[in-house]
Amino acid sequence: MLKIKKNDRVEIIKGKDKGKIGKVLRIEAAENRLYVEGINIIKKHTRQKDQSKPGGVIKKEGPIVISNVKLICPNCGKAARVGFEVKEPGVKVRICRKCKQQI
Repeated sequence: MLKIKKNDRVEIIKGKDKGKIGKVLRIEAAENRLYVEGINIIKKHTRQKDQSKPGGVIKKEGPIVISNVKLICPNCGKAARVGFEVKEPGVKVRICRKCKQQI
């Protein structure tokens, strides 16, 4: 089970976008990377495919290493570490290490 999931709000703790907050768009768990909305913007130059799809420079989000982000707890609103707690046999939930509430 991953500590960060899709649609979570995260804060960047390392790199050129340090301190910025965004929503997780997608996660590539095998490569240990994620994409955050509006963070690590890269420019990609594309060729024209046909008349309806013109070429040009496209701005899009680039990947960020998972260890460079910190989850923002929806309950306390602070960037916190994530822990796990077993509620029932076979049911594992994420908890905030600051406020001890379920995420």
